[in-house]
Amino acid sequence: MINTNDSINPPSDELCNFINDKLGISQDAIELGIKRSCLENSPLPIVMWSYGLITLSQLKVILLWLKKN
Repeated sequence: MINTNDSINPPSDELCNFINDKLGISQDAIELGIKRSCLENSPLPIVMWSYGLITLSQLKVILLWLKKN
C-alpha cells in the first residue's frame, strides 16, 4: 500500500454508469466499491476487483474503457 496525503479523484458518474449499464453490476456493489475506494484511497475498479465485486475480465473491460475515455 502507498501512503499519501493526496487523495484520488472520486469516480466519475460516467464510469459508474458504464459499470452498471454495460457490465450489469448492481448499484449496491458500486456504492460499496466507492466507499472502500475512498477509505483506501484507491481507484474504484481496482477496489471492486480486489473485493470480488467484479471479475478479472470485467476489470479489463473497465480499464480499456477508461483508456478510451
